[in-house]
Amino acid sequence: MSGLLAVLRPEPGNAATAARAEAAGYAVLRLPLFTVVPVAWAPPDPRNHDGLVLTSANTVRHAGTPINQFGALPVIAVGEQTATAARSAGLEVAAVGTSDAGALATLLAERGIARALHLGGRDHAAVAGVSRAVAVYASEPVEVAPGALARIAGQTALLHSARAARRLATLLDTAAIARDGIRIAAFSPAIAAAAGTGWQALAIAPTPSDAALFAAIDALGR
Repeated sequence: MSGLLAVLRPEPGNAATAARAEAAGYAVLRLPLFTVVPVAWAPPDPRNHDGLVLTSANTVRHAGTPINQFGALPVIAVGEQTATAARSAGLEVAAVGTSDAGALATLLAERGIARALHLGGRDHAAVAGVSRAVAVYASEPVEVAPGALARIAGQTALLHSARAARRLATLLDTAAIARDGIRIAAFSPAIAAAAGTGWQALAIAPTPSDAALFAAIDALGR
């Protein structure tokens, strides 16, 4: 197999995705656009909520022991990696959804959840059925060397978040690197939309997992 995949997500997810890509036969360029840091947060009263939405394994990683206060709430996790992290923390995962806000809202409604607490990143999308969102981590931009950015030309960039999609587009435009020579592979339609237009080709994972992302890339042809 051939083809270089640029893995842009922050660590430790970057290393995990890179390892999966290499196991699938891809050459990998590890180029994190952000670093994830914890932020101070005060746990709200669990009695005010009827569900817990977790959109990233980073939540479990950076929330600390206060997340244990929500053990009685059913967890709606986005993606299997988040679900696995939640279970490892002793939380009860009721359902696993996608990173699409509309699909997530539908899943909450199907479960009869109308006052969910969303623990996640500082930047997040509003979701119907979530009555409160609390940030427990933040993704801070890191400097990207021009030479490293230029290596994406002619390759496929993996987009695991809308922030990464927007920042990649901005960095390329600023460096005058043409989008039409780069393929992108996104975790969801919303993430793909955040990247804008003008790319050589676009692949969208049907579910938020690296395996689904690689399958979507393969469907484009290498």
